[in-house]
Amino acid sequence: MNETLIAVAVEKDGNIAPHAGRASRWLVYVAGNEAEASLAWTLDLTEIGSLHEWHVRGDGNRHPLHYVDVAIAGSAGDGVKRNLLDRNTKLHTTVETSPSQAVAAYLAGELVDGAPHEEQHCLKSSE
Repeated sequence: MNETLIAVAVEKDGNIAPHAGRASRWLVYVAGNEAEASLAWTLDLTEIGSLHEWHVRGDGNRHPLHYVDVAIAGSAGDGVKRNLLDRNTKLHTTVETSPSQAVAAYLAGELVDGAPHEEQHCLKSSE
């Protein structure tokens, strides 16, 4: 069985976080060959462990999201996307607000792209 790990950035209210870089909670789903996914883990990051901090630090160290195949958030900068892809994690953005619906749409090849990256999300926490 070939499994895919899909991480979705979420806010405290459970909706998809508007910006990957500042998301402190990620829901990690496991999807098998049946094109269905189940929630497997919750990844809670500290502020210094956020994607934004990892990206601007640029020290080459691995990030916990490097262990998933796909990451989904409301938006993300091209640099973070590129740096994750260097470690084989593809980051998708979406307008979808429900994590489970975003995962289902991704698996069906129907995930609607998110809004363009907005710099102000990088400058402050979205929580």
